[in-house]
Parts: sequence; structure tokens; C-alpha cells
Amino acid sequence: MPSTHVIVFVTTISSIVLIAAPLMNMGSKTFHLTAKNAVKKAFFTSIPPLALFMFQGQMNSSANTKWFSLGVTNLSLTTQFDMYTIIFLPTAFLVTWSILEFSIWYMQIDPHIEQFFKYLLIFLLAMITLVCAGNLLILFAGWEGVGIMSFLLIGWYHARSDAATAALQAVLYNRLGDIGFLLAFCWLVKNAQSTELPYILSSPPNTILLAGFITAAASKSAQFGFHPWLASAMEGPTPVSALLHSSTMVVAGIFLLIRVHPLLSQNSTALTICLCLGALSTLFAASYALTQNDIKKIIAYSTSSQLGLMMVAIGLNLPHLAFFHISTHAFFKAMLFLCSGLIIHSINDEQDIRKMGGLQHALPMTTTCLSVGSFALMGIPFLAGFYSKDAIIEAANTSHINSMALLMTLIATAFTAIYSLRLIYFTSMMHPRMNPILSCDENDSRVLNPLARLATGTIAAGLLISSISLSNHPLTHSMPTHIKLAALMITLTAFITAYDITKIFWAGPPTDYWIKKYDPLFLSQVIHRASSNTTLNLAWYFITHLMESIMMKKMGPSHIESSQLPPIKIVQLTQTAQIKTYLSILFITLVCVTLTL
Repeated sequence: MPSTHVIVFVTTISSIVLIAAPLMNMGSKTFHLTAKNAVKKAFFTSIPPLALFMFQGQMNSSANTKWFSLGVTNLSLTTQFDMYTIIFLPTAFLVTWSILEFSIWYMQIDPHIEQFFKYLLIFLLAMITLVCAGNLLILFAGWEGVGIMSFLLIGWYHARSDAATAALQAVLYNRLGDIGFLLAFCWLVKNAQSTELPYILSSPPNTILLAGFITAAASKSAQFGFHPWLASAMEGPTPVSALLHSSTMVVAGIFLLIRVHPLLSQNSTALTICLCLGALSTLFAASYALTQNDIKKIIAYSTSSQLGLMMVAIGLNLPHLAFFHISTHAFFKAMLFLCSGLIIHSINDEQDIRKMGGLQHALPMTTTCLSVGSFALMGIPFLAGFYSKDAIIEAANTSHINSMALLMTLIATAFTAIYSLRLIYFTSMMHPRMNPILSCDENDSRVLNPLARLATGTIAAGLLISSISLSNHPLTHSMPTHIKLAALMITLTAFITAYDITKIFWAGPPTDYWIKKYDPLFLSQVIHRASSNTTLNLAWYFITHLMESIMMKKMGPSHIESSQLPPIKIVQLTQTAQIKTYLSILFITLVCVTLTL
């Protein structure tokens, strides 16, 4: 029987080949069906390694192929298959399979549906490349792949100025992170003998190197300061939002930090930066989600908040918990987006939750899945989000960490319960607030099957993945009861309080102007206006300095002064007011003229 490492390698390569195969025949009219079936086969192909891993425990495998030699640095093609790869690939395949099947229904009237599915497949392949990379060169290829595909997919409706602007904003924010990645890569090429991950992780940490990696992760995973692009990305089709926020693009930054975590763990400064940045991000995004009325933007800010929680886990020196939350988060976040897309389609493309209501009768399956996903997001016990979210907060409670970071994380947990209840209340409960003649229909297998799969994953994935990924990382069990129940009690308290004040403050559209103060576009305008004004003022200063001080002054008055003064001074030397000097000059001139003639 072949070894486990060989089986893992062969099945993963087979999955990649299955996904890439439809791209060879993109002209087919049934390309979207072929693409969905390819990802479905890839999911079932990736199950045996996961089963072997469950029964045999930890494994690590790599394959190295030398590409070319560049001085002392040998750049090679290296793949790595470990616990993170083996668990992440089936999760990504299952989520993508569900999104692609939903997309067949969602994009059925789009004339370019084949091109849309091509982009989604390439997007998935780029993320697989990033996850399976064994050195920074291959990882950077996948990193740039998800970046450029997100640009194309967010700007799918590029004829709309908002969509084109959102795509450009996303790619520009990610370019800032790429500067950090390239800084780290170039530093390694110059100072290290190799860019292979095992070699890098065995070397002593360097603060410049880690700063580059953290900057790259912060932009890709939309941490505080880099977050505006994530909400703007909602201008793309809903399946793009689901794939972008669940198992690709935004988790790439956190995955990079998980890969380089052995270096981070040796540098307390880097861990503190990750912890504080994550706590600030999770609170900031959760507070924004409270005031949003666009259903997709509420879910988008919840993604940014959960990414901050993953960054907190990195800062706690617990990368396996960050990965655990990535895996569970993918299921319920994809399901939330698919539910929101179905609701938007059913009520004539309306995205304002204040104009919904009463949908539990018209769309029972959709609203049930929306509620289950929101409960998992809150961390209600025994759903997927509970296992990973509760583990991170417990670890924070029992660690010697910054108390302000812990407080911000707990407040963000309470806010999560509030905006999740607000989402459920406005969409599902009370009386309908939309046009009563709309035809709401969810009786389509292309809609029900993806939601059923993701709902099953939302319910069961937490227990399954915790038994796999946490078996080698025992958690702290000896803690006081109030610390053990802290996250749950805060969530339930916020939930009950929010439900009590629902009928007071959420009965209708707000009439006060103060709500505009929490408009997320405010921060974007501050950043963009400050940057543009600074650039224009600097340009104005430089050009006026060049024109006035250099070109006009140097070439004008200063040049005349410097060119005329020397001959004037020479002439002045001859003016001595003595007759013998003038006669001598006259005599010398006559002699010279005579000799010349």
C-alpha cells in the first residue's frame, strides 16, 4: 500500500487537474455545469486524505522541483501538504461547489456566465496554489492570483461606476500589502540562502521581515486601516462576495501569518502588533455593522470583525485556533451570503433590510439558513462558530495579554449578537414591508441543495474539525466557571438586551441625522481626500519651488548677476584715474595694431 504522503500528494494533484480541466474547453455552452461538476469531483477526491489524517494523526509532506538558480538563492517549485492543507482543501472545495451551483441559478440570465465561471475557477486555483505552496515564490504567485481575480470579479458589473470604483479600490489597497510582501521577499533573497518555508522558519526572526508579512496580511485580510475595500467589494455579484469572504481572498492574509508563525512566536513585538491590530479591527468592524442597513454590508463587516478575531488568535500565539476559525467561518459566511442573494433576488433587487420583513412565511428555507448562520456567527453553543470562537476567547481570558485588547474583543462579541439579531429581525420577523405582489420562490434544487450542504457544515463542521485540528493542541480546561462561560454569557446578554430594545429603536427608518456619523464612507472620504489633498499640495509646492526658485530665479536675475559681475569687476580694475596708466594702454594698443597690420 502506498504511503500516506504519496496518497495526499496524488489526490491533491488530481483535484487540481480536475478543476483545471474545464478551462481547456471554455468555449462550451455547458461550461458552467462542467465547472461545477469538476469542483464537486475535486471535493470527493480530497476526502481520502482527510480521512487518513483523522485516523493517523499529524503528517507533513513536501515535493521539491528545482526551477532555476539565481546567484546564491535557488528558486524552486515546492509544494507542502500538512494539517492546514489537508483540512482547508475539502472545506474550500465544498464551499466553492455550493457557490458554483447557486451561481448557475443566480447568473442564469447573464450573457457571459461562462466567463464568470472561468474567473471563479481561476480564483479557486490561485487559492489552492497559495495554500499548497512550499516556498514564498509559489505562495506569491497564488497571492497575486487571488488579488487580480478579485479585481475582475468585484468589477464584474464594470459599467456601473460604483462597481468599477470598488474593484479599483480593492486592488489599490492590496497593492499596499504587496509592498510589504515584496519587502520581505527581497530581504530574504538578499540575506538568506533560500526562500523555502522550512529554511525560513528555522532562521532567527527579523523585525523588518515580520513587519513586511504583517503589512501584507493586514491589507489582504482587511484589518483596521485597510478595511474600506472589503465593504466596497459588495458591488460584485453575490456569489463573488460569498467566495471572496468565505474560503479565498480575505483569509489569505491570515493563512500567510499561520505559515510563518514559528517566526512570529519568537518575536513579542510582532505578536503584540497582531493582537492589538486584531482587537481594534474586530471592534471597529462590529460597531460599523450595527448601523448598516444594506444586508450585504452587514455581513461584509461581520467578515471583517471575524478576521480581526483570527488576528487576535495569531497574537495569542495560537495559530491552530486561527485556522480552526477560518475553517468553520467559511461554512456559515458562505451560507449567509447565499441567503442574502436569494432574498435580494426575491424582492426585486432590494438590499435595504428596513424594506424587508415577514420572509419566514415566503422563504422558509432561506430564512432558516439565515438564522442558523447568524447563530453560528454569534457563537451559540454546538454550532460551528461556537467551537472556534469560544476557544479563542477562552484562550484570551486565560492568557497574560493586553487587557484593553481583551475588552475590545469581548465588546465586539456582544456587538456580533446585536447586529446578527438585527439582521434576523428585519428580514424574517414581524410584518412584511415590501411590495406584496412580489413572487418569492426558493423551490429550485440549485438553491436548496447548496444551502442544505452549507447548513449541514455549519452545524457539524465545528465538532469535526475540532477533533482533527485540536487533538495535538490541548486546551486549558482548569479555569474558573465565570471565565469558561464569559463569551457565552456576553453573547446571551447582548442578544436578550437587543431583543428587548428592538421594538423601541428598530420599528422604522431612523429620522435623526446622527446615523450619518457612522457611515463607513466617512472614513474612506477622510483617507482618500487626505491622500489626494496631500499629493496635490506636495505637487504644487514642488512645482512652484522648481519654477520660481530654480528655473525663474536661477535662469533670470541670479544668472544675469553671476554672468555680468565678473566682466564689470575686470573693467573696474582698469579704471585707476592715473594718466600714465591710460598712456601705457594707448601705447600698447598702438604697438599691437601696428604689428597686426
